[in-house]
Amino acid sequence: MDSDFLDRFDAARPVLGMVHLPALPGAPGYDADGGRESIRRRALADARTLEAGGVDGIVLENFGDAPFHPEDVPTHTVAEMAAIATRVAGAVDLPIGINVLRNDAEAALSVAAAVGAEFVRVNGHVGAAATDQGVLEGRAHETLRLRERIDADVAVLADVHVKHATPVGADDVRRAALEAAERGRADGLVVSGPGTGAATALEDVERVAGALSDRGLGVPTFVGSGVAPETVRDCFAAGADGVVVGTALKEGGETTNPVSRERVAALVAAARGDA
Repeated sequence: MDSDFLDRFDAARPVLGMVHLPALPGAPGYDADGGRESIRRRALADARTLEAGGVDGIVLENFGDAPFHPEDVPTHTVAEMAAIATRVAGAVDLPIGINVLRNDAEAALSVAAAVGAEFVRVNGHVGAAATDQGVLEGRAHETLRLRERIDADVAVLADVHVKHATPVGADDVRRAALEAAERGRADGLVVSGPGTGAATALEDVERVAGALSDRGLGVPTFVGSGVAPETVRDCFAAGADGVVVGTALKEGGETTNPVSRERVAALVAAARGDA
């Protein structure tokens, strides 16, 4: 199985930057005083800063909505994500991905198709994982059939042993990766550490990349947490084809802070070998 996922970016090894949205309306942390327009301004500012710093793509995520709905988010959350994604897509000239936490692939795919996004990130595409939302089960069968029904040219970037979770069953990272790529038909895989901003074990990256290569699968591997200017080249050396970066690009290295252009530029330079 070959994937065209990397062809969606203007870089051999894409650096994808996170736009972590504040809590949306309906979530416990929503700032009613700031309102919807404040969320939109923040998303646009972060997206433009990421683009100015040189990233190759953006992932838009409802990070502030904790505690998350385990699978199906409310309709109003889908509407908010679509409205924000539309604004972001019109403001930057970069491939955009959508992630609807905790694991609503249907919502993410629907938003992505509506706004012309290139991909979705699905935290639990196959298998099952024990999380603070309970046990999440992959819905690859539904996601891929929905993609066909709505004629969406949207790639699926699936997590292998997603953050903040304990796998149920396929605890071997190689087996989990192969199941996501072969049986789940994911277009790309993400290998992460145990939590947001936590370092990803490079041996896991090596195992996943090696397993895919041994099976002759042209499915790219991304590192999804803990990437920093000091470690990004190590990620590539371990076999990663790209990285997804959030915390290291924020002011002061705090996940909930605005994106820092200086931090973005430093990480992109390191990824390109210019640092």
